[in-house]
Amino acid sequence: MLSKTKSCAVIGLDAQLVEIEVDVSAGLGSTVVVGLPDAAVQEAKERVRSAIKNSGVHFPTSRLTINLAPADIKKEGPIYDLPIALGTILATSRQKPIEIIDDSLFVGELSLDGRLRPTHGILPISIFARQKGFKKIFLPKANAQEAALVDNLEIFPVENLNQLLSHLFGPTLISPLKKTGDFFSKENILPEYDMAYIKGQENAKRALEIAAAGSHNVLMSGPPGSGKTMLAKAIPGILPKMTKEEILEVTKIYSVAGILPQENPLIKQRPFRSPHHSASAIALIGGGQFPRPGEVSLSHRGILFLDELPEFPRHVLENLRQPLENGAVTISRAQGSLTFPANFSLIASMNPCPCGFLTDPEKECRCSPSQIINYQKRISGPLLDRIDLCVEVPRVKFEKLSSEKVSESSDDIQKRVQEARKIQEKRFKKLKISANAEMNPQVIKDFCQIDNKGQEILKNAVNQLLLSARAYHRILKLARTIADLSKEENIQVQHLAEAIQYRRKEERDGM
Repeated sequence: MLSKTKSCAVIGLDAQLVEIEVDVSAGLGSTVVVGLPDAAVQEAKERVRSAIKNSGVHFPTSRLTINLAPADIKKEGPIYDLPIALGTILATSRQKPIEIIDDSLFVGELSLDGRLRPTHGILPISIFARQKGFKKIFLPKANAQEAALVDNLEIFPVENLNQLLSHLFGPTLISPLKKTGDFFSKENILPEYDMAYIKGQENAKRALEIAAAGSHNVLMSGPPGSGKTMLAKAIPGILPKMTKEEILEVTKIYSVAGILPQENPLIKQRPFRSPHHSASAIALIGGGQFPRPGEVSLSHRGILFLDELPEFPRHVLENLRQPLENGAVTISRAQGSLTFPANFSLIASMNPCPCGFLTDPEKECRCSPSQIINYQKRISGPLLDRIDLCVEVPRVKFEKLSSEKVSESSDDIQKRVQEARKIQEKRFKKLKISANAEMNPQVIKDFCQIDNKGQEILKNAVNQLLLSARAYHRILKLARTIADLSKEENIQVQHLAEAIQYRRKEERDGM
């Protein structure tokens, strides 16, 4: 006898329909799984066998063939346990379910006693179910709140296999999940670090405000202990609030990566990721046999903070070029290519030399010229060219450290950032752009017009600093953000001058 149930495969950040066909035929008791299953899917037959037996249901002793169609798509993970178990029971039972299951999707991992464990990728599966006209989805109870983010879909939280069978064959029905409250309501979460309690460093705070307003990249350089890491950790407190579309984008990535918190399965705060410098290229960019999002994608719509930038292997840092330029990363394998979003702001910090005191006017640097050159060469020119703001973070004097004066709070800075971002949203409402840093040359030409005096200043800067075309466009985008923070409709000379001052010191020394 043949039975069919429906499930989903998550490929990248999207889902694809998978039909589970179970055929029971005469022959020796054996179970065969076909349809390009990975090891976890192959092991499903053992989990399913034990789960069915321990749920008090007869497991067939005949030959069992399980096909996951379409056969040309690789299937991974334990997500197919529940539909395989249900298909096996339907194929051997003479009873018919009390409802038609063609408009339902089934996903979930089974434990040996029949309980359902939570699984990954529920949000993209739920979005797919709604788009393809499925009315119901049966999934582990622990994943129900995540699926509830999708409207117009009946969600049935299942605790164990017996509960599902009772729902399908009677007499006890599972009540669909009742959605309560607004999942997307904004929450005021106090930042871990507040700009008000970071002493001094006004120039660095100004640079970070500009970066937050326009989603720009920043490189902070200074001696050890000057506050670079603390400044970076204070950035989440000044970032603009996420829109509903951004919340769903980021939550989908975290769902596929399997790091979405079950108690609150919604990412409402912009991500702040800080990988250690020992991270591999795959950890940073993403990949694996079945490609998963890396740190650049987990930082989407947020911050990727790389502390001690020169300590990262150079070949790892070079992988950042494509996502920094395109806002996405493409992972290619023999089986095909997957593209993950990676629209983030890079915030990096470094010491100017191995000992860290090259630029310190009070403490002597003990590094040789060759050591300094080799240390700074760890960061390539093309990568530095993609940095919008380079800022010095000097040693803080005792007088400022011991001062009782409180600086401007993160909340006050965040309000200005939010206003600047609203200006950008209005400007780009007809484009697929949310911040100034995402502008391409054509959009820059439309929205970054400057007068004759500004043209002359920019011409001198490009000629004397020998700037690349990329640096030229980044100066214009940065000046546009500075003008937005000043609520100026047009870019003024002072905005351009400030943007140029944030180029690398080595460049500015050429003027």
